[in-house]
Amino acid sequence: MIKLRLDPRLLMFVVGTRAALAFGAGLLLAERIPQPRRRAMGLALVAIGAATTIPAAMGVFGSREPEGR
Repeated sequence: MIKLRLDPRLLMFVVGTRAALAFGAGLLLAERIPQPRRRAMGLALVAIGAATTIPAAMGVFGSREPEGR
């Protein structure tokens, strides 16, 4: 079995990337904000969330260790 150990900074980074991606997607689907503004903010947040997903995944999968340790 593999144990996963995340320090609080890495955990908050992963949560932040997921939150930015989800909030951006929510803005793209919302109707309350004017369309040009909503689209710009939504696409920016989705892009930030997507771009930071790779470093977050590398941090998570790099912190796995075999059970015997």
